[in-house]
Amino acid sequence: MSAQAVLYILAVILLVLAALPFPTRGFSLALLGAACALLAYSWPVITG
Repeated sequence: MSAQAVLYILAVILLVLAALPFPTRGFSLALLGAACALLAYSWPVITG
């Protein structure tokens, strides 16, 4: 499995957890998920 696929899977997991009523203190799971998705999307440009 490529690094890009791992980042996409991590982004999906974080976004699903952000949709649940799960208490988090000091950080947003939705923002972390969005950051992982953006990193996965730009991975070919970063490593290319």
